[in-house]
Amino acid sequence: MKSYSIKELLSSNLSLQEVTVKGWVKTFRSNRFIALNDGSTINNIQCVVDFENFDEALLKKVSTGAALEISGTLVESQGRGQTVEIQVKKLEVLGVSDPDTYPIQPKKHSLEFLREKAHLRVRTNTFAAVMRVRSSLSFAVHNYFQKNGFYNVHTPIITGSDAEGAGEMFRVSTLDQKKPPLNEAGEIDFKQDFFGKETNLTVSGQLEAETYAMALGKVYTFGPTFRAENSNTSRHLAEFWMIEPEVAFNDLDANMDLAEDFIKDVINYILEHCSEDLKFLEQRLIDEEKTKPQAERSDMPLIEKLKFVAENNFKRVSYTEAIDILKSSTPNKKKKFKYIIEEWGADLQSEHERFLVEKHFKCPVILFDYPAKIKAFYMRLNDDGKTVRAMDILFPGIGEIVGGSQREERLDVLLEKIKELGIDEEELWWYLDLRKFGTAVHSGFGLGFERLVLFATGMGNIRDVIPFPRTPQNAEF
Repeated sequence: MKSYSIKELLSSNLSLQEVTVKGWVKTFRSNRFIALNDGSTINNIQCVVDFENFDEALLKKVSTGAALEISGTLVESQGRGQTVEIQVKKLEVLGVSDPDTYPIQPKKHSLEFLREKAHLRVRTNTFAAVMRVRSSLSFAVHNYFQKNGFYNVHTPIITGSDAEGAGEMFRVSTLDQKKPPLNEAGEIDFKQDFFGKETNLTVSGQLEAETYAMALGKVYTFGPTFRAENSNTSRHLAEFWMIEPEVAFNDLDANMDLAEDFIKDVINYILEHCSEDLKFLEQRLIDEEKTKPQAERSDMPLIEKLKFVAENNFKRVSYTEAIDILKSSTPNKKKKFKYIIEEWGADLQSEHERFLVEKHFKCPVILFDYPAKIKAFYMRLNDDGKTVRAMDILFPGIGEIVGGSQREERLDVLLEKIKELGIDEEELWWYLDLRKFGTAVHSGFGLGFERLVLFATGMGNIRDVIPFPRTPQNAEF
């Protein structure tokens, strides 16, 4: 007999048909009603057992978390909350679950507790919904780029370059940690290492993606990236996924157009394909915020917020204009900001970004033309000599969600910037070659996938939107 998913059964018009379904027990009430879920949908299917026709010892094994195979007749439901249910004819326990030790009981668990049980937390409604939305967003990302003529490029995970210039990278080495070989200067001799040089886990696939954009035109990477930043915050991970398109012949304006169109497209995709999960996550957020003061609650319900972003133009504001707004803002004047904005050139913090989005403009904001001193070496220098063609997209509740720029395509200017920053020219010989052989205006951006999932699901901590979070002092599972 064909085995159906619960999603198929609940969305079908099947009636009085013999079906088989497999899943895990959510609850078992009155020795009669089994709520079964197989992960295909937020909804359970009710399976009604005539306990007088089943062995008592078998029914004792039906507990929360147990895996079952159930066969029976799909009928119109007599109870409220579901359209159909299964009258059980055959029940097999595929895997027992000890009710005394199974940690995911049918009650409210804290998110902190569930992080300690990351291998089982996806069996809760919240995490199952989050991970289904994450999966749909991942598909939507590839779908957007493929239908818009982009080619997917797999950039290296092990790299000898630091795209960000931050220096906070995870080293990759096979040298003896206790007695590494030393050179004449008394430093570690990486020439004897596996790759013959010092290598790290990548912080970005951007530089390599640029090389492919300058031949294929439009490319994107979507892969894992790593930052050895000792940040134990609700917005940072040591391992996360980055979406990075690079486009030849695009200037900054076209780059901003692409980023805005991309974000709207993927959000529209989940609004269409994840409605049940989003409704559940919206209600979860409403219930959670009931305990917070009114000032700390979301201005809009989750689905309304997603539609607002998808349907409205992003506000485009220069860094200089943003600084003027922040300097004259009430929180700045009353020193409510943790980091007071005093002069042009300040590096904006999350509190400043969120003020611009949530309080001042009340919509997503694209900031552009940042001071050169606070941005990476590869961003194109403007004619004023002080600012670069950079852009960041700021979202409510998140702050920066996208960072990008028009890349510096002029060899002489790029060489000068590399020299000023003390970057080894030899390390980037291949990157400089792009400016020697057929250079052209080109642009790109990076979007942290987990921050997008965070926004789309209404979750408050980035550790709750990735299956197994990697953070300082935590690499469990």
